[in-house]
Amino acid sequence: MSDLILGIESSCDDTSVGVVGRDGQVLSNIISSQAELHSVYGGVYPQLASREHLRAVLPTVELAMKAADVSHADLKAIAVTRGPGLIGSLIVGVDTARALARGWGLPIIGVNHLRGHVRSADLEETRVEYPAMILLVSGGHTLLAHMTSPRSIELLGSTRDDSVGEAYDKTARLLGKGYPGGPIVDKMAASGSARFDLPRPMVNNGLDFSFSGLKTAVRMLVERSEQLDQDDVAASFVDAVLDVLTSKVSRALELRKSSSLIVVGGVAASPPLRERMAAVCAEHQVRLCLPPVKWATDNGAMIALAAWDYVDNHVGADLSPKANLGLAAW
Repeated sequence: MSDLILGIESSCDDTSVGVVGRDGQVLSNIISSQAELHSVYGGVYPQLASREHLRAVLPTVELAMKAADVSHADLKAIAVTRGPGLIGSLIVGVDTARALARGWGLPIIGVNHLRGHVRSADLEETRVEYPAMILLVSGGHTLLAHMTSPRSIELLGSTRDDSVGEAYDKTARLLGKGYPGGPIVDKMAASGSARFDLPRPMVNNGLDFSFSGLKTAVRMLVERSEQLDQDDVAASFVDAVLDVLTSKVSRALELRKSSSLIVVGGVAASPPLRERMAAVCAEHQVRLCLPPVKWATDNGAMIALAAWDYVDNHVGADLSPKANLGLAAW
């Protein structure tokens, strides 16, 4: 049996399936995106998301297997995201994985989506050196954690309300733009000037995050005037977000000895965030570990790679879908 795992990811709005080796070699990764479907609503509509997963998941599995040029006989196991995420979307993925595992006679591994993001930094090549600091920034999560090994994760801080990705999406909606908001707002910001004084919530207070106040400040700014330069609004928003993230990461690196800084999650694809984190790492003399941009957003490959940690640590196959699964949980 080959050292290959098939990973299924369906925690939110993208259906993705990847085939990955133990060393992070990606044989295939196919994504069926729902972005166009949800753009009408300015965010993910849960019932539509689960319905689209039902339609897309088996064809995506077939495409991933074909692209990797493997059959089920070449697989060691099937891995699937069991949480956190939208419960309907999670159930589709888990039930599909159960059926495939039974039909193919393979073991099945329920994977924590957040651990998948953390492991995405080692897709294609090994980048992470331990101990490592983690900044996970996505549409659903913003957190800081410290790892001494893939098995040991200590949560240091998380968002008290909205995630960075949610703040990006809300700002895009306020500016009358589409979904997902991250790439749109970053592109606008690159052409604008950060001339508006927006708040930096909790910037000098601990390691937790809060972005609801920043979202409100952007809304009030936009509502006060219809003549605002939208690029300047976007630039001011991005500057505020980066100041908060930079401050928190710097403080965390001062508190915990780290050889690496892992920056993962969909917002890790942001060019200005990558630049800021590179500067932070240079200042603190730690290695910056970023996944290639194509692995920053949700994907099946990261779930497959994370599953190898479950195999190596003899972790039981908990398949119960859990919408609010925490980072420390397997």
